Amino acid sequence: MARATGVGGVFLKARNPKALSAWYAAHLGILGGDDGSLVFDGPGSMGMTVFAHFPSDTPYFGDGPQQSMVNFRVDDLDVLLKQLAAAGVRIDSKREDYSYGRFAWIWDPEGNRVELWQPLTPG
Repeated sequence: MARATGVGGVFLKARNPKALSAWYAAHLGILGGDDGSLVFDGPGSMGMTVFAHFPSDTPYFGDGPQQSMVNFRVDDLDVLLKQLAAAGVRIDSKREDYSYGRFAWIWDPEGNRVELWQPLTPG
């Protein structure tokens, strides 16, 4: 049987797509393509990707009308959060730890809540 093997792309509306792509490149290190898209490619992007549905009234995406949320795997959550704080990025004080990783949340300049996930390495 043919099956999906991961997320090939996440598409969000933005008031200023080029500026928002530049923000993600500068603050999360996601390389941009010539067309302004952000691309994970190569061996460094390997790992689990989750596609999940949430109830329409979930508070998980934060307050407001946000209909989707992107989760990015990160390599060092604590260091990244310090970098983002130093850059003036809005950061949720909430943290969650599970057997499969650590989570934190930020907001991009257009008010989209973004989830950051540092998977735990087997040890």
